[in-house]
Amino acid sequence: MSEDPNFKYIIRIANSDVSGEQRLGYALTSIRGIGSRISNAIIQKLKLDSEKLAGELSDKNIEDIENAIANVNDFVPKWLLNRQKDYDTGEDMHPVSIDLKMLHEDDINRMKKIKSYKGIRHASGHKVRGQRTYSNGRRGLALGVSKRKGA
Repeated sequence: MSEDPNFKYIIRIANSDVSGEQRLGYALTSIRGIGSRISNAIIQKLKLDSEKLAGELSDKNIEDIENAIANVNDFVPKWLLNRQKDYDTGEDMHPVSIDLKMLHEDDINRMKKIKSYKGIRHASGHKVRGQRTYSNGRRGLALGVSKRKGA
């Protein structure tokens, strides 16, 4: 079996490394903010084969995928976007990669600054979404159960 000299083992899309040895439908999900639904929507929009290996894509196809990720609002319903009614702008958008991470950190810092319940929980390192803390999520010295000697 001869190897294709144009095969790319790592592809750079949206400031993320994507493995070229995976199927295209699954490979795009390695980009932060792109799940299987968005990945499938992008592939269908560009009329690509989701079973094709990502490393077999041409440079034009990679550029088309990057443009589609940048303008995902245009061909995906708004309920599928990961940031609806943004706090600052009020727009529906779909940030990916480092933009998504920075927006998430900004949200947490804003909650800490206004001292909301979630912000206080984030600042103190406790569970934020109402989980129990009696026996779960222990870190540090409170691990396990200690038995007394001679019992």
